[in-house]
Parts: sequence; C-alpha cells; structure tokens
Amino acid sequence: MAPEVYRPSETDRRPLKSRSWKASGVVSRWLARQGASANAISVAGMVAGILGGVAFALTPHLSIPALAWLAGAILVQARLAANLLDGMVAIESGRASRLGELYNEVPDRVSDAATLIGLGYAAGGIPWLGYLAAVMALFVAYVRSAARNAGAPQDYSGPMAKPHRMFAVTVTAILCAVVSPWQSLALLGHGHAQAQGAGLPALMLGLIVVGSVVTAIRRLGHAASFLTAQPAGPSDSERESTS
Repeated sequence: MAPEVYRPSETDRRPLKSRSWKASGVVSRWLARQGASANAISVAGMVAGILGGVAFALTPHLSIPALAWLAGAILVQARLAANLLDGMVAIESGRASRLGELYNEVPDRVSDAATLIGLGYAAGGIPWLGYLAAVMALFVAYVRSAARNAGAPQDYSGPMAKPHRMFAVTVTAILCAVVSPWQSLALLGHGHAQAQGAGLPALMLGLIVVGSVVTAIRRLGHAASFLTAQPAGPSDSERESTS
C-alpha cells in the first residue's frame, strides 16, 4: 500500500491574498523546479527576521541610521515573503509534511520575538516594550494553537495578527528612515550625538501590545463560541465526571 500523501487543509492555512498573485505562483513554481526545500525557506525567513531585529537595534549606534531602518524594513518583508513561499513550494513540489508544520510555526515565533525586541532597542524605542510586544505576539500565536488543539478552527483574525504586526513595524521603519536624517542634522546643530527618549518605535510597540491583547481576547471568544456550540464528546463527558 502506498504511503498516504499529507495534504494540509486550506482552512489551516493563513488566508493571504498574496498567495493568489501571479508573481507568487511564478516564484513558487520556479523554486519548486529548482528543488528548493520548503523547510530551508522557512529557516531563511527566520534568519531574515533576526537580522531585521539586529538592524533596528543598531540604529542608535550608526551615524546614518536611515540605512539600518531601511535594511530592517526590507528584511522584515523578506521574512514575510519566505513565510508565503515555504508553504506554496511545499505543495507545488508535493513535499508537504507534518514536519513542515513545525518549520512553519517555530521560526515564525523566533522571528517575531527578534524583530520586536530589536525595535525596542532601536532609536526611539523602549526595550521593555519590545520584550512585552514579543511576549504578546507569542501569546496570540499560543491562543490560536491552543484553540485549534481544543477542536476550534484555525483563527487568524486581528487586529494584530502577524501580518498586521509586521506591517506596523515596516511602516515605522520607513518613517524613521525618512525622518532620521533631518533629526540627525537638527541634533548635530545642538551638539547632541543622538536622540534621547521614546519616539515612534515606542508608540508603535505600545499599539502592538494593545492590539495583541484585543486579538487574543477575540480569538478566545471565537473559540469559546465554536466549542460551546459543539455536542459533548467522550472527552467532555470524562472531564465532567472527574470535575
């Protein structure tokens, strides 16, 4: 008997409009023909996310911080591109597997933490806000995973899901890249080497934290509503008998 081919359910995949773009299909098919490993693409995305966080953390220490801001923005988007392509390549090449789900999830969590913590150490950031935003990003993902394990559908709702968080980070980086040269000139005129105190990065991290709290509550509410509407199964009966 031939081994069963693993096929991930469409409902388990994050709904992305970019997945239906012609360019995405062309690139994923080309990578599949070249024998690219979907798991390697996932790891490459994680590396891009980590380097993006490093670029942000370097902004207070560079004479031209705009370069680091732009590099960080590009690396964050490269990470998202890898997140898009890894699953497409796995399906295109017929090599989707349950192991791939681990490669899909774990590097994402590392990337989130590295990027947000790096933004906390950026010029205008607050380190503890970066760590808090990273914790909340992990918690949002945990809620989705816990709800799925309990029997609820995958829930990628926002307002601060991964694409929303990374969009906010990218916009922040681009705005800081535009503003930083003018800010540096003004500060040099006053004899200061670099800006002090909180700025746009800190504000955006605060919004990510608040949005993540709202997102976690929404996902928990969705899961609770779905699970409550389901008929009691054996596991539910056993839980009630032992409580």
